[in-house]
Amino acid sequence: MQAVLITGCSSGIGLCLAQGLKQAGYRVFATARKTQDVEMLIQLGFDSYQLDLSSSKSIKQATKAIYKQVNELYGLIHNGAYGQVGALEDVSRKTLEAQFQANVFGWHELTNLVLPGMKCANSGRIIYLSSVLGFVAMPFRGPYNASKFAIEGLADTLRLELMNTNIQLSLIQPGPIESKFRINAYLAFKDNIDMKNSDYQSNYKKMIERLKSDKLADYTLPAESILKCTLHALRSPKAKIRYWVTFPTKLFAVLKRILPSRIMDKILVQAGGGGKR
Repeated sequence: MQAVLITGCSSGIGLCLAQGLKQAGYRVFATARKTQDVEMLIQLGFDSYQLDLSSSKSIKQATKAIYKQVNELYGLIHNGAYGQVGALEDVSRKTLEAQFQANVFGWHELTNLVLPGMKCANSGRIIYLSSVLGFVAMPFRGPYNASKFAIEGLADTLRLELMNTNIQLSLIQPGPIESKFRINAYLAFKDNIDMKNSDYQSNYKKMIERLKSDKLADYTLPAESILKCTLHALRSPKAKIRYWVTFPTKLFAVLKRILPSRIMDKILVQAGGGGKR
């Protein structure tokens, strides 16, 4: 039975992947940041460990505990992340660092802890849950945009460096997916952005309405759409380098290739709720 480690399994995409891969016959190590979520995953029948991607100590402890259970991991699925929203001029260095700690540095450290075993076995799959915002930027999502752009760069570089091995890397680039992403983004905004002293108050009001709304964004897909791509990335003899999921991702990927940058900018400003303050 092949073993797979998944981060960010408390809900949404991560939980869906854990359940789907377990059903598909994999031994799933489902990790989460909070103790109560780990307990919930254990009750669901998973091998579960606490893993906070912002903490090097937590990453090392979880990895060590998992390798006491298995000799090698076949798959590593990077999913745990959050989205910090806000105009870049309202984002402090501390807030930007926190976004990168969770969304980039933690992923990089975990990859480096798992890679030696994969290289020894000359086998493995590393899957990164990126985003449409990993290749196009939208206003008021700067920290998250930057973190996903960084992940794309790391994954592309590592793929080149591992080209002479049987380890395959894939990026999954979803648009809107059913999850708790928006409510978590709102909480991060409340904690880290000083809206009262911002030049973007009117933009923020519209953004908050959207983040707090129960109405799904257009073209939102269920988390099962990510599971389908993940299974292909794990099983296919030649996994895709990039998986586009949802209509907006596919549309923006095409538009980015054919449109001049200034026209693309105008489209992205409108799509992202920018424009007049």
